[in-house]
Amino acid sequence: MATKANARRSQQERTRATKGALVAAARELFIGNGFSAISLDAICTKAGVTRGAFYHHFTNKEHIFREVYAADQKELAAIVRRAFRAEQDPWDGLAAGCRALLEASLEPAVRQITLVEAPGALDWSTMRTIQTGCKEQMRRGLEIAIEAGCIPDRPLGPLTSLLYGGIGEIALDLADSTDQRTVLENSLAELDLVLAGVAGRHTPGCPHKDQIKSS
Repeated sequence: MATKANARRSQQERTRATKGALVAAARELFIGNGFSAISLDAICTKAGVTRGAFYHHFTNKEHIFREVYAADQKELAAIVRRAFRAEQDPWDGLAAGCRALLEASLEPAVRQITLVEAPGALDWSTMRTIQTGCKEQMRRGLEIAIEAGCIPDRPLGPLTSLLYGGIGEIALDLADSTDQRTVLENSLAELDLVLAGVAGRHTPGCPHKDQIKSS
């Protein structure tokens, strides 16, 4: 005989499954057709659930898009985290994380949800709140680099905003470009120069600061 605990667990599993099906269906439809073109009925039909089930989890279409966008942001953060941890030097790890984020933004699904649909579906305040985790991850990466002596100690707030904001703009440039690979390669080259400057390291094609002093 099933216990009450088992019954509750089964109900929770069904609830999670229903919510997961709705989010997956909505994401696929938003990617394929765009946020404005998709109706709640289309989402429910694709997920195989009723409108009542939808409203049990979400208040409207904007609400479920927020869930889709937040899930994509979490996955991007995981990609950056893996790239960071793959490097022994924290500063190299931070640079690798930045590159991984930009490369991930070339994926059609990521581009459609995070760079094309989100600005129209969500207000800026909501987007910024959801992105807080990614920005905090960059701040923590900078903090680790400072603690390890990779870069000079400096105020983390301005530096985090400067780098995070710049990478966000590059991602938008990639979304609008008809030659994304060239834009990515050029952007990564400039990013390397910026990061080398922040760290006070020698950059290819530029004289070392000691050479400048002696010239």
